[in-house]
Amino acid sequence: MKILNLVNIFLVGIPIILTALGLITQQSNGNLIGYALLFVMLTSLFQVIIGILLLLNHPTDKMLRFYNCGVLLFVFCWICNVNIKYFQILEYLQYALPPILAIYFSAIIYKKANR
Repeated sequence: MKILNLVNIFLVGIPIILTALGLITQQSNGNLIGYALLFVMLTSLFQVIIGILLLLNHPTDKMLRFYNCGVLLFVFCWICNVNIKYFQILEYLQYALPPILAIYFSAIIYKKANR
């Protein structure tokens, strides 16, 4: 679990560092910020896969259940806004949920690693 925590810290930290470097160096082409956005997608994929695997290994853990419910809520908002009917409140929720889920998952991993 400690290795998982370190990998999560690395994957969460890389986009922050790349964005900061992109803003400090004032790149006009935005390559570093683009790479940061790609790492955000990679981080999200990692966290969702690990969250599902941890839930399969620990099905009674309430924190993991809440995390996976949050992921399902995000997917539901996305599908509703794109395919069914556009609601502006769901769009705001779509932008707010990923950072909240990333922080919550990081807290879950940290708590499990330091037991």
